[in-house]
Amino acid sequence: MGEKQVIHDSLSDNTDLLPTKPEARTWKFSHYFSIWMGSVHNVPSYVTIGGFFALGLSIWQVFFIIMTSSIILAGMMALNGHAGGKYGIPFSILLRTSFGRKGAIIPGVLRGIIAAIMWFGLQTYAGSLAVTILIAEFWEPYPTLGADWSFLGLNLANLISLLLFWVINVFFIFAGVDALGKLTKLLSPMVFVVFGGMSIWAINLAGGIIPILNFSEKGVEGNSILIILSCISAILATWVAQILSVSDVTRYSRTNKGQSCGQIVGLLITYLLFAVASITIIVGSEIAFGVPIWNVLEVINRFDSKFAIILSLLTICLTTLSVNIVGNIIPAGYQLASLAPKKLNFKSGAFIGTIIGLLIMPWKLMESPTSIFTFLNMIGGMLSPVIGVMLADYFIIKKREINLQELYFPNCKGRFSYGVNWPALLTTIFAGCTSLIGRFIDILEPIYNISWFTGIIVSVALYLLFIYLNNLLHASRTDKDLANITKGG
Repeated sequence: MGEKQVIHDSLSDNTDLLPTKPEARTWKFSHYFSIWMGSVHNVPSYVTIGGFFALGLSIWQVFFIIMTSSIILAGMMALNGHAGGKYGIPFSILLRTSFGRKGAIIPGVLRGIIAAIMWFGLQTYAGSLAVTILIAEFWEPYPTLGADWSFLGLNLANLISLLLFWVINVFFIFAGVDALGKLTKLLSPMVFVVFGGMSIWAINLAGGIIPILNFSEKGVEGNSILIILSCISAILATWVAQILSVSDVTRYSRTNKGQSCGQIVGLLITYLLFAVASITIIVGSEIAFGVPIWNVLEVINRFDSKFAIILSLLTICLTTLSVNIVGNIIPAGYQLASLAPKKLNFKSGAFIGTIIGLLIMPWKLMESPTSIFTFLNMIGGMLSPVIGVMLADYFIIKKREINLQELYFPNCKGRFSYGVNWPALLTTIFAGCTSLIGRFIDILEPIYNISWFTGIIVSVALYLLFIYLNNLLHASRTDKDLANITKGG
């Protein structure tokens, strides 16, 4: 069967789900170098580091946590992005190689629809708050626009900012992947200027770098090694969705070397800047004011220069936009398209996802952040084992060789192409329960605190074991069938 036969499936009606054509694979090292900057430099990331200092960790312990996380993350991105770079297929289709066509629906919906759309709504609302502050820099009465008028809890200014930021997100759906590439390239120098400037501001505020380096920590209570591991796991857990669906962007790479080197170098350098900026801002502000500043928006409010404030707010808006497009819109679009390939393509699927992201009223969800983030963390705990299954299947079981006919050709007799790969699904369930059980059983809480590591390590071991047992069972049945045929003969 030649390659042309591959596209005679219902998926062939949807070109967005087919392997990326060579002429469309235009992304180079520079694109992947800057693509994740928005995911690193944002308000929640700085708040997270503030939480590490609140635990009593020292400057060097926090620096070790950040850089160790970046090394592990960069490796994971490059590894799980390899299949996308080699075969040009999106995550929703790649997932079928390890879970089967029907089996891929469960993890695909959890990552590409539920998590992506909910995070889209939350990120869009968070970005709209920065938009409101930015507009107010040009027109001071803007936040009080409409007086006491409100719509489902939103005042007029916040509603306008939300819709404006939503429209900008939607623009990139229809502008295409080239527009996203230009955005990431534009964002790169802005991130270095703004967050590098914040670091310099904090160092001057503290009276130089020496007071920051000599800052004495409170000291941690309990096992410091376990706390450090839990902090690394916490950083990596925020990336579980992006690691899973990284093939959605690596499918556009000219070479696998370009995507892997670009992501590795980009993430390491970006996290180095993040480590310096977050530590100096948090520690420097505590030295100067007696209270650490965890929110970078508060740092911006203390700037004297109107130009610096506007540039910083614009950068925050663009970093939020970047992470929303790459981490939420793209996975949701491809997943919805894969569920209904004859009715939806990527653009229509992504657009529907953005509408649902507004309909869930994210401003209401953020009124109770504990419940929504607990729910999303539970999804993350179930998704980290999926990473382990995908990596074990692709690199160990399949040895980086994928039969595209099993994915696209309807009459192909591949073992898992149209059904469920039960070893993968059972592994995900068992490993997910193992990584989350500590939330409900106090004695097992340390396992939950390092759930990212638990989910991946357990899933790799279990998947290889289940595949081995499944092969033994399959071989045993084959031998019995042969014996029966021989007797019958």
